[in-house]
Amino acid sequence: MALSLESAAALLFEHGLLREIITRDGWTLNPSDVPGYRDQVTGLTYSTTQVVPGSALVCKGRFRAEYLQDIDQQRLAWYVATEDYSAYTAAPGLIVNNATQALSLLAAAYYDYPQDELTVIGITGTKGKTTTAYFTQAMLNALSGGKCALFSSNDNCIDGVHYVESDLTTPESLDAFRMMRQAREHGMEYLVMEVSSQSYKVNRVYGLHFDVAGFLNISPDHVSPIEHPTFEDYLYCKRQIIANTSALVLGADCDHVRLLLQDAHLHDVPVTLFGTEDSTLPDDGQSTPLGLVTVGAADERHDRFDVTVFGDPAGSIALAMPGDFNYVNAAAAIALIEAAGVPFNADVAYKALDEVRIAGRMETTRDDESNTVVIVDYAHNGISVTSVLDYVDLQWGQEQPSITLITGSAGGKALDRREEMVRAAEQRIDHFIFTTDDPNEEPVQDICEHMASYIQAPDVRHSIILDRAQAIASAIEEARADDSGRLHVILALGKGEERWIKAHGKHMPYEGDDHVVARLLHRL
Repeated sequence: MALSLESAAALLFEHGLLREIITRDGWTLNPSDVPGYRDQVTGLTYSTTQVVPGSALVCKGRFRAEYLQDIDQQRLAWYVATEDYSAYTAAPGLIVNNATQALSLLAAAYYDYPQDELTVIGITGTKGKTTTAYFTQAMLNALSGGKCALFSSNDNCIDGVHYVESDLTTPESLDAFRMMRQAREHGMEYLVMEVSSQSYKVNRVYGLHFDVAGFLNISPDHVSPIEHPTFEDYLYCKRQIIANTSALVLGADCDHVRLLLQDAHLHDVPVTLFGTEDSTLPDDGQSTPLGLVTVGAADERHDRFDVTVFGDPAGSIALAMPGDFNYVNAAAAIALIEAAGVPFNADVAYKALDEVRIAGRMETTRDDESNTVVIVDYAHNGISVTSVLDYVDLQWGQEQPSITLITGSAGGKALDRREEMVRAAEQRIDHFIFTTDDPNEEPVQDICEHMASYIQAPDVRHSIILDRAQAIASAIEEARADDSGRLHVILALGKGEERWIKAHGKHMPYEGDDHVVARLLHRL
């Protein structure tokens, strides 16, 4: 972990980010004009609360000058910022064009480029990132003797064994490179990480090159004033992973697949496709994909799927997590490992794959007191709601069940999801219950009423129950009160096993949909 003002300035200059170095004695482009320019910093941070004597600070985001009050007493070595703070600190400042890009570059250097010592697999897409990441890590762990780390929206794992709840889909760049270094110290050889569109938007993965990238799918999402202003911007940010990888695994049935193939061709990136047995090789008129990894149902209930790799039979898989979409995610995971050049033992890999369970994803529980099935899942947009309903139709459609969907939507962002989820479900269910998700600063009642306003189907009922646990309880009570014997399917979607609800800048404790269902069905 070596970083000095001199090496930092050289790195930032190399990437066209350094404007000048400012001290109270003057402005310069020569680091040697600054006393102690070759001193190694004792730490690197983006928070003034973590400054220790001799450390460097990157001022990013909503940083304010008043945060530097008394910073000289903490003996800050130097800072990086997009503006001059010499009126607030005697520490020299490296003034840059973009602070978040600078942070990512400096973080990689400070932790001595741990990504170069790992095979790094990045996964992006509108849905399926987390499941595909877990599938890929499980198989790589089995194939490598437990040497695969994981960064996901659910958990981070830096030793192949222990999982710690994460805060972001993709960590801040400084945290990501720190965890990569820790992973190497634990003997990890592989890293599987989710890569969000926001991570490119705000430069969390700036300068990071992937050995293999997976682009699973794309549909409108995350369009809001605080995320992406348009779908074009959302897709553009996601596409950046193609320019920053050595190999691409791409969903054969992905929307805009021709554009994505053109991207890969322009960046000279070889492509492997994945999909179902009905998928075909798309053609962008320029590149020829290396091949196709597919899955196809081996039985009527879709409990087992046959795998084909580049046209050759490659065994079959039976996942612990139901749903055709999860088998497609498994095909993506197999393709990622193939593209990474990892020797593939199907018996070992599939055994690990078949045992993967992710808490809060497609958790299915039957009620002993009524003809009721409750499914808990993280589905939170139109395409994922459609996938869950497809599974319900496959498993129980012949019984013509009564379906209740309990859902909400995040406040202040991804506003398009609200209409999409209603449109995806209204012709296929009997009852919406709108409830709390992560309201942030937006009133929950307003969110629920907004979602309800999109209902057009005349026969679907809707209720608003703000207390999420009570919403689930209400659906179960209604199902139990029906003595007709009709099957009831209750879908609690959006929160999974999350033990909190984000509101007013805080994580408010919540027992989790999975725990609520287990308690109400007397499984605890």
